[in-house]
Amino acid sequence: MRIGNLSGRLTLFSEQGAVDVEKASGGRFGADPQGVYQDWTEFLDWARGADLSAAQSFDVAALGAPAPAPAQLFGIGLNYSDHAAESKLGIPDSFPPVFTKFRSAISGPISTVNLPPGGHTDWEVELVVIIGRRAEKVSAEDAWGHVAGLTVGQDLSERIRQTAGPAAQFSVGKSFPGFAPMGPWLVTPDEFADPDDLELGCAIDGETVQHARTSQLIFPVPQVIAGLSAVMPLFPGDVIFTGTPAGVGLGRTPQRWLQPGDELVSYVTGIGELRQTFA
Repeated sequence: MRIGNLSGRLTLFSEQGAVDVEKASGGRFGADPQGVYQDWTEFLDWARGADLSAAQSFDVAALGAPAPAPAQLFGIGLNYSDHAAESKLGIPDSFPPVFTKFRSAISGPISTVNLPPGGHTDWEVELVVIIGRRAEKVSAEDAWGHVAGLTVGQDLSERIRQTAGPAAQFSVGKSFPGFAPMGPWLVTPDEFADPDDLELGCAIDGETVQHARTSQLIFPVPQVIAGLSAVMPLFPGDVIFTGTPAGVGLGRTPQRWLQPGDELVSYVTGIGELRQTFA
C-alpha cells in the first residue's frame, strides 16, 4: 500500500492514480498527512478495503514528504561498514552514532535546494523508516510491528558546518532548508518480499555515486528501533534515517561536493525516487 502527501493532503496511491483520503472516507480520516499516524491501525483497516475506483492522475511535483512534521527525526551514522571505512572511522560495536535533522529541513521528493554559500554540501541516500505505533523498550523481534512504512530519504550534509568548532555540529550541518527530502510516498512493509533487503542508490547527472543493499546495514531496522526505544519512546509519525552506504563526496579522492545545476536522483527499489536540483 502506498500512502502519502499530495498538495498537503493525505492520499492513497494506486496504479490508477491518487485518491484523497478525507473525501473517500467521508471525513472519517482528516486531510493532515502527519495526523494519520495517530490512528494508524484504524486507518490501515479502512484503507485495505477502500474504494480506489475514483483515482485520478496527479502531478508528481505536488508530492510532499509522507511525514512532514514528525515529533522526532533521527539520523543513524556509520551503519554501513564501507561508509565507516571511507570516513576513516571505526565500525560501531554496541550501537551506531545517533543525531537529529530538524524538521524544518524536510521537503518533498522533488525540490530545488539552495546550497549554503562557501559550503561543502554532500549527498547520503538512505532508507527511511516511519513509525506507526508507539515503540518503547520493544525487542528487535517485535520492531517491524511498530513500523508504518518505508520511504526514500537524502541526508544532505554541509560538511564544513558539520565538523567545525571544538565539537562536531552534525544536527546543524544536516538541517539547512531542503536537506531532508523524503518520498515519494510511504510503502507499507507487507509490500516487500524482504523489507530487510532492498536496493538503494543515487546518481549525480546520471553518474552513479552510491549503490548498495539494506541487507548490508550493520544494525538492521529492527535493531535500530530496539536500540532507540530502549532509551526513549518512539511516537507514531517519527522518522528514522537508517544510514548511508559508501560513495559520499567526503570519502572521495579528490573530495567532491554538490554544485549549482547538479541533479541528484536517489532511489530505493520498490518505493520510488527523489529528484533534487541545486542552486
